[in-house]
Amino acid sequence: MNVKIKRIDKTLPLPEFKTKGAAAFDFISREDVLIPPHSIGYVPLNVIIEIPEGCVMFIFARSGMHKRGLMLANGVGVIDPDFCGEKDENKAVCFNFTDNEVTVQRGERIAQGLIQERAAVQWEEVEKMKEESRGAFGTTGDR
Repeated sequence: MNVKIKRIDKTLPLPEFKTKGAAAFDFISREDVLIPPHSIGYVPLNVIIEIPEGCVMFIFARSGMHKRGLMLANGVGVIDPDFCGEKDENKAVCFNFTDNEVTVQRGERIAQGLIQERAAVQWEEVEKMKEESRGAFGTTGDR
């Protein structure tokens, strides 16, 4: 799949798949971002990506992000195909859950992206679902 991408700072590399089997590509921080304790920081990812029509991009935390005391504040970032204007730089919305400041360094791999096709959903409203309720939130097997 060919994807158009614009780097803000050309001295930093494009997002890349770090291993042959990597499912997602790594984003890096364009600048140092200091995130105060129990606060949110917006980490610029140095790119504007034109998501192909019929696709969506997800921004996920890297697996070791929690070791730094960070998590994505919005869980998963969902980037639509029409978010690709000249000022639409992708960002990681990071929450610092520690009692200390955390600095994301310029050039640090901070998040990962995945571009996938999305289904074209047509809703079919019904009055009754086919299955009985099975429970949720840890109730499996309690009946």
